[in-house]
Amino acid sequence: MTAKAHTLSAVPDADALIADMGARARAAAKLLATAPTAAKAAALHAAAGQLRIRADAILDANRRDMADGRAAELSAAMLDRLRLDDARLNAIAGAVEAVAALTDPVGSEIDRSTRPNGLALSRVRVPLGVVGIIYESRPNVTADAAVLGLMAGNAVILRGGSEAVHSNRAIHAALAAGLAKTGLPADAVQLVPVQDRAAVGAMLRAQGLIDIIIPRGGKGLVARVQDEARVPVLAHLDGINHLYIDGAADPAKAVELAVNAKMRRTGVCGATETILIDRAYPAPLAIIDALIKAGCEVRGDKDVAALSPHVTPASANDWDCEYLDAIVSIAMVDGLTGALAHIDAHSSKHTDAIVTEDAAAADRFLAEVDSAIVMHNASTQFADGGEFGLGAEIGIATGRLHARGPVALEGLTTYKWLVRGTGQVRP
Repeated sequence: MTAKAHTLSAVPDADALIADMGARARAAAKLLATAPTAAKAAALHAAAGQLRIRADAILDANRRDMADGRAAELSAAMLDRLRLDDARLNAIAGAVEAVAALTDPVGSEIDRSTRPNGLALSRVRVPLGVVGIIYESRPNVTADAAVLGLMAGNAVILRGGSEAVHSNRAIHAALAAGLAKTGLPADAVQLVPVQDRAAVGAMLRAQGLIDIIIPRGGKGLVARVQDEARVPVLAHLDGINHLYIDGAADPAKAVELAVNAKMRRTGVCGATETILIDRAYPAPLAIIDALIKAGCEVRGDKDVAALSPHVTPASANDWDCEYLDAIVSIAMVDGLTGALAHIDAHSSKHTDAIVTEDAAAADRFLAEVDSAIVMHNASTQFADGGEFGLGAEIGIATGRLHARGPVALEGLTTYKWLVRGTGQVRP
């Protein structure tokens, strides 16, 4: 049974489908684990070429998804995440080429030592094996996840959301064509050919076939994966990100950073959702007015609401909301200590930033905020693997184990110990 044998309708036996895909992925992963860097890079360049050659077909598919999304009354932010155009598709192809140019982590030595008995020990990076990616909305994840997984020596099984079903299939077809041109196994990158939710459950139960699951989507998806998975999970949680305007912040810098962090792209996980302003900061109204002028709805606590009639009073739920829209919650806090307390209570541990010219305050913020990414005088919109020089990313991991922050090539590897002896026996 092959993936081509399955129709696009519901799967009678989702476990059988995923078992078949997983078995083929494991076989491909064995080949990829020892594939030369040049071969993997050549496959990625070929894939990027196919994305450009098939641009019209991919954009046509995306127009179908956009029409369906509008009919389903998806939010403006969701539609923005879904939309492709010539520039975005070219950026996806460019990101594929950028990954091809990155240093291959597979086989690299992490460290080495020699024991008193003469045993030489080293740790080297190896692929994870078969990586399952379950994601929503964004068709660019199809390319990003596929090529990162492949360059790190893994086989990838992709299960995209129904919102982007046509776009995902068109992008996957281009990637598969690129692999075929260079001789790497087509089963290295597979797309689940059905939208039946039972296939997700089958992936989560696929012990021995899938080595790790990476969910990328809303709270509902991530919660389901974490609740049901029997396979290890590398979670990408929501981005309830904070920008703290310290009393020692430069006012012009504070306004520019606040507007960019919230409004550059509201639908990305690095967008700021809550702004905290020190009561000692001299110009809070300028920040509020700039956001409103930029088209942002401001929801504020009682002190912020008292500053402008255009501010909507915030509810208790606003401090724990990832809007992914042109909405921001703003609260006044009692200095850095108040900001740290608010962030500790409400941050999703994704990205939090401070705006200040006080080096001591910045150092304390960077040391005490327990998030995957902590920033000083920079927009939270830089929370992105590409901006970190990692090429494309699969997501921002907010947990503590294995990988944290932007998950790119290194985050898709593990390591093994190599022990070299000269005949030593243990007494």
